[in-house]
Amino acid sequence: MSTDLNTLRQLAHLARLEFDERNEQKMLGDLNKILAWVEQLRELDTTQVEPLVHLSHELNVLREDTPRNTVSHAEGLLNAPRKDSDYFRVPKVLE
Repeated sequence: MSTDLNTLRQLAHLARLEFDERNEQKMLGDLNKILAWVEQLRELDTTQVEPLVHLSHELNVLREDTPRNTVSHAEGLLNAPRKDSDYFRVPKVLE
């Protein structure tokens, strides 16, 4: 299976890509190499191959998720550019 220049231009339009003539020819060659490789893969007999579900047999080691305060309220307000007693002052967002 090979792709012609018109098909490449249609694919480039759909992907919002632009090529000059030199790069267009290079891209066409690369695309045809990829399609030839996929055709080779289609010839393989995979009837005895189990589908791959996970890439690794490693398990995630997760820590216990316990809420805690690492910065006190006063420490959090120390570097605030603008504050009003116990709150951060920010510009008005909604009118």
